[in-house]
Amino acid sequence: MTLAMLALTLGLGVWQVQRLHWKTALLADIERGEAAAPVPLSANPVPFSKVEVTGRMRDDLAAHYGVDVRRGAIGAQLVTPLERPGADPVLVDRGWVPQGASVPPSPEPARVVGYVRPPEPAGMFIPKGDPVTRRFYALDPAAIGAALGLSRVAPFTIVALGPAGVTPEPAQALPRPPNNHLQYAITWFGLAAACLGVFAVYARKMLYP
Repeated sequence: MTLAMLALTLGLGVWQVQRLHWKTALLADIERGEAAAPVPLSANPVPFSKVEVTGRMRDDLAAHYGVDVRRGAIGAQLVTPLERPGADPVLVDRGWVPQGASVPPSPEPARVVGYVRPPEPAGMFIPKGDPVTRRFYALDPAAIGAALGLSRVAPFTIVALGPAGVTPEPAQALPRPPNNHLQYAITWFGLAAACLGVFAVYARKMLYP
């Protein structure tokens, strides 16, 4: 039993160390990408890379994604298709808007600087979207595009970056996943050490009753 528990806890500890190195490298890539200048949007962009794209914003097809409360007001992310010459439209998460707020019309042509967000398919614990009111709870470009009447849409979303205090209020930074793997590794290695301690006490009692 001790050997089995020791193998389990040490294995999980080593796995968390590996995850720590992976997460640290990922956060470093995000830091470099955020500091770098945006690159033109390609057909197959790297997820969470910083890009820029221009086109015609379809304000008439704007939709809302998610629910979020900020400064005491309930609101959602404003998602608008951006038509591009020679390419499929791409959905742009322009930022948070309070419920019922008026949004100024987009400039034409519109230039968007943001990061690439992979699709988020709806799961069993995510409410279904309402195509009639154009309110969605999963950022799935294919599903949202179809509900908006678009025959084709890019398989990713551009999350706009910009300053705070404007409407819509865009993201101010790239997302940074939490990095708690060092704590988890210490926990698992600590449990392994405790397992050895318990076995040492048991062995001493057996050898020297």
